[in-house]
Amino acid sequence: MENRVPREFIYQLFSLLLAIILVHGTYVSLIRPKADALIQQQAELQSQGQTIQVQRSWYVVLKDFEQESCFILMLWACAIMGFKAWQLQGEKRMLSRHWLAIEQGTTILPADAVNLCRPLQALPEQQQQLLTPRTLLSALQRFAATGDVTAAADAIKEQCDTESDRLDSELSLVRYIAWAIPSIGFIGTVRGIGDALGQAHKAIEGDITGVTQALGVAFNSTFIALLISIFIMFISHQLQLQQERVVTQTKRYADEHLLRWMKQLD
Repeated sequence: MENRVPREFIYQLFSLLLAIILVHGTYVSLIRPKADALIQQQAELQSQGQTIQVQRSWYVVLKDFEQESCFILMLWACAIMGFKAWQLQGEKRMLSRHWLAIEQGTTILPADAVNLCRPLQALPEQQQQLLTPRTLLSALQRFAATGDVTAAADAIKEQCDTESDRLDSELSLVRYIAWAIPSIGFIGTVRGIGDALGQAHKAIEGDITGVTQALGVAFNSTFIALLISIFIMFISHQLQLQQERVVTQTKRYADEHLLRWMKQLD
């Protein structure tokens, strides 16, 4: 467990840097040049007195810094959740293996628990940290020490509850990002409305170009931020659902493959 924390932190740091590079590179090379060209073209036509039909372009909708920040956070959150999903696949693979050599109808006594612990203790440290081996080992050690089946069942429940709490806490950064994205969108809204109010005198004089562009910044930033936030929340809820299922399946696995064969001495 201790070795996984710095590795995950390094992964999160590099994924954030990669998201910044990819998104900013796309904005600098494609989105902003296209948007500026469209805005300049419309401004030239208006200055010539021509009546134009303004078409809503995605380049113009996405061009501002708030939308760029939202996409960076979206990619970062997806990278974090992708790492969690990859870890979850490792936990699922553990459930398909037979960790304990227990034949059907065999009764496990407290003295037998010590021998059953040895294959689990011989696993590589990385595998020992996974939920299924950790839960089985904890139950066997508790049963060997107390000789009480109820104590072994409590050990299984404690391990699964602790894992649920850990998985939930590790998603706190994703939940923060999902909250921060619409907040950044609202910052764009405030900025756009402020710019529009600052150019109100031009609108009174008949030039509404600046006001409409500023209001476009206000509404576009909120629009994109809310769409991205909905997407992130959907993916995070699906990931959390899968994590809860793995914990439940692990508890069921321990009950079926270990707990029901235990018998305490009178």
